[in-house]
Amino acid sequence: YAWDANEEYLFKAMVAFAMRRYSSKSTTQISNVLLCNVTDRVSFWFVVTDSSKNVTTVPGSEVEAAIRMNRNRINNAFLLSDKTLQFLKITSTLSPPVEPSTPVWLIVFGVVLCLIVAGIVFLIVSGIQKHKKKNKESTETENLEEKVEVTLENGIPCEALDLKAGHINGVFAADDDRFTSL
Repeated sequence: YAWDANEEYLFKAMVAFAMRRYSSKSTTQISNVLLCNVTDRVSFWFVVTDSSKNVTTVPGSEVEAAIRMNRNRINNAFLLSDKTLQFLKITSTLSPPVEPSTPVWLIVFGVVLCLIVAGIVFLIVSGIQKHKKKNKESTETENLEEKVEVTLENGIPCEALDLKAGHINGVFAADDDRFTSL
């Protein structure tokens, strides 16, 4: 947009407004804001004079603090943003970073802790299941050995072998009578 005398007046009025809000004194007037070296590209520098002593200038730190405090009002007056309206030596008023309601480290800690607890529970449950399965198999084999005392083979009952003590086959048993002594 075109920078003309009306825009200059609005800028001076906004700076005077900022100075009044910052210092809580109503002595700063539009005439106390002086624009210097205005160019076609809307580039200039300005000073603010003290209204009680028209010769002295207000310290730059006070002007910077006033601009920083009212930066959004100045931007809104010119329909600009911090990217388009730039004050040298005055940092932009960026919005503060969004803080989550819970810290990030707490979320990560919770996830890791849940994974560890789930792993421990899984190990315990699988150990208990293996133990039960092993006990069940051992009782079934014991019950099977007890039931298989008499078996039928080709319809003829056979005696069960004593697997622990072994079984002696009578055919190969040594008869002392058949062999000659030496």
